[in-house]
Amino acid sequence: MASQDWFNKDFYATLGVSKDASQDEVKKAYRKLARDLHPDRNPGDKTAEQRFKDVGEAYAVLSSDSDRQQYDQIRAMGGGARFQAGGPGGAGNFEDMFGGMFGGGMPGGGGNVRFQTGGAGGGGFEDILGGLFGGGGYQRGPQKGGDLAAAVEVSFRQAAEGSTVTLGTDGGRISTRLPVGVKDGQRIRVPGKGRPGANGGPAGDLLLTVHVQKHPVFTTDGLNLKARLPVRFDEAALGAQVAVPTLAGDTVKVKVPPGTQSGTTLRVKGRGLTSKKGTGDLLVTVEVAVPHKLSRDAKKAVEALAETLGSEDPRASLYKDAAR
Repeated sequence: MASQDWFNKDFYATLGVSKDASQDEVKKAYRKLARDLHPDRNPGDKTAEQRFKDVGEAYAVLSSDSDRQQYDQIRAMGGGARFQAGGPGGAGNFEDMFGGMFGGGMPGGGGNVRFQTGGAGGGGFEDILGGLFGGGGYQRGPQKGGDLAAAVEVSFRQAAEGSTVTLGTDGGRISTRLPVGVKDGQRIRVPGKGRPGANGGPAGDLLLTVHVQKHPVFTTDGLNLKARLPVRFDEAALGAQVAVPTLAGDTVKVKVPPGTQSGTTLRVKGRGLTSKKGTGDLLVTVEVAVPHKLSRDAKKAVEALAETLGSEDPRASLYKDAAR
């Protein structure tokens, strides 16, 4: 949902990128600015704190394809909705109507009159029409406040565990708990943390875009944790008990059956993420590691194995399937 002040804010300038910048360029610019302007690096610097908020808001909009398209369309209107009828030599336009009501035409024919829907604390088009045609004035009912957009970058562990994050907004600091296993780029709606409402209306919402740093070992799939498990050739061929790390910091023993193929996924029950919905599993995908260098004895052993295997061809079915 577009915020009212999209009309007046240049998010591209805020991030220092061009209007045709790619998403990678937008992301790179945001990360550099967010790192430089972070409150932990600039304690007590109100200017840097405000810039940090502005950068987060700009990135939250431009990192979303749909929001960016909507923002570009709004900005292309020149900052407001234009109402105009007729043309040169025509029957007059919207400015003429208002000029006549207020005592004469607009100077020089006037420019386009711009109207913007009202937000908290400001009158809108309804107020103008109500004052002109409504006699005693137009009384609006409760109006919900506008939504705010922000972005936050968290570690993989914070996202996986559903940690509480705190960020600064126009209304002060807001703390919210992330859903367990929140994905990179996921947008979370935090009710009641947007702009104040008008005439007793409720506050708007905070639309928080979460960016998750990559982990060197783990990824998530819902509540399941996924990881690669390198094994030696002899472990895959003969079978073995292998220690696998967990996100909790300990290790669990996993049985690699004899003859396990590279790409096989083994499941460790109950060692994934835990939320109110339940607990996921740890899924480890076997990767047979081939040594870069062999000692003289190891090379002889592999050559002896090759002789033993003889003409066995692991690609036989591949050729058959390719000919279908």
